[in-house]
Amino acid sequence: MQNMIDKIIQFRDDRGWKPYHNEKDLAISIALEANELLENFQWKSSEEALESSTENIKDEMADVLIYLLQLAEKMNIDLEEEVSRKMEKNAIKYPINK
Repeated sequence: MQNMIDKIIQFRDDRGWKPYHNEKDLAISIALEANELLENFQWKSSEEALESSTENIKDEMADVLIYLLQLAEKMNIDLEEEVSRKMEKNAIKYPINK
């Protein structure tokens, strides 16, 4: 994952975008890109959306992840560690026998 993060940060820095990528605006961008992802499914079944919009769905998923990784980098958060921590919490909250 670090290789991917490094490529994203290099892309951002090569274009001089770092000053504009504050925590608030990155969080807003994640929400906006997630909404663009949702648009692919609006008024369609999952099957219809996948049939007609798979490439755009993949693009929007990538955009969400790119902004999320930039936010994590900005906040010095190790997402791999946080996902593991959250999965442990979820295992307690939602045990298998529920």
